Amino acid sequence: MDEHEYPQVRGGPGDAVRLVVRTLVYVVVGGLALTAIVTVASVLGPMLALDFYTPPVAAWWTVFTAVAVQGVPFLLLGTLVSAAIGAFVPERVFSRLLPRNPALAVPVAGAAGVVLPGCECASVPVAGSLMRRGVAPAAALAFLLSAPAINPVVLVATSIAFPGQPVMVAARLVASLATAVVMGWLWARFGRQEWLRLPKQRTTESGSSGAAAFVGGLQHDFLHAGGFLVLGSAAAATFNIAVPRSVLDLFTGSAWVSVLLLALLAVVLCVCSEADAFVAASLSGFSPTARLAFMVVGPMVDLKLIALQTGTFGRAFAIRFSTVTWVVALASSVLVGWWLL
Repeated sequence: MDEHEYPQVRGGPGDAVRLVVRTLVYVVVGGLALTAIVTVASVLGPMLALDFYTPPVAAWWTVFTAVAVQGVPFLLLGTLVSAAIGAFVPERVFSRLLPRNPALAVPVAGAAGVVLPGCECASVPVAGSLMRRGVAPAAALAFLLSAPAINPVVLVATSIAFPGQPVMVAARLVASLATAVVMGWLWARFGRQEWLRLPKQRTTESGSSGAAAFVGGLQHDFLHAGGFLVLGSAAAATFNIAVPRSVLDLFTGSAWVSVLLLALLAVVLCVCSEADAFVAASLSGFSPTARLAFMVVGPMVDLKLIALQTGTFGRAFAIRFSTVTWVVALASSVLVGWWLL
């Protein structure tokens, strides 16, 4: 059995139940242990008077833990959905739900992103699972981009962050969905198979249960994607500490420069899509279009998402796809902002 195959359970239903319970206990206990370690390190670090524990290091650690802890619950949600799809959903379900023509399947998959209440950390493993189940990559990628940007949780959060401005919610929905569909169509037309490292189809031998497949998929995807989430969080924390706030304030004078700046900040700040509207609303010195660009780009292109895509689909894909997505998301934000805002 290779490293991508699920573990086998040849016992009865009781063995499968015990395996599921044991895995959940590991996840809960491991999460509590990690939280305890982070808390103790944050509190006792200054008291230990270590030479390397300076105020900038303390600030870096605070930002790093905030980004990582913020993304872990949604990453777990995504891996749960991914494992459930791989273990319990037959391939024929997707062939029936999605049109055979990729050009038609892309907007359907993009609109389906409204059903997953998670952030970009959750969408990557789900998109990988969809590809393993036979969904066309163009449709799966459209879902990957739209799910964290147009789900009900994000839209409600945006309406709360911008009270009395329903047009901002509409602008975010339109610009995000348009970006996802355009990127799906672009991949269907210009994407090359050698750029995308398709997730391997996991198989189970006869006698293994769906519960065992679910547990194996959950363990593999969560541990695999979690490592890249940590790398992306570290990169975001480094930017937050290295770039002074005074430097950012120099760019608020020009409308076009401010749009570019917030589109770039969205990439490096790695704010979860459920919270980025509140960050955008706090940037009152920037134009509405610039703040819209921040909310459209962030859920589709940020450092931790690029890291997750690299680990799941390969570096060649992540570089090309993230670059083009950033350009399309920026253009969509500008056009929709000019139209609605």
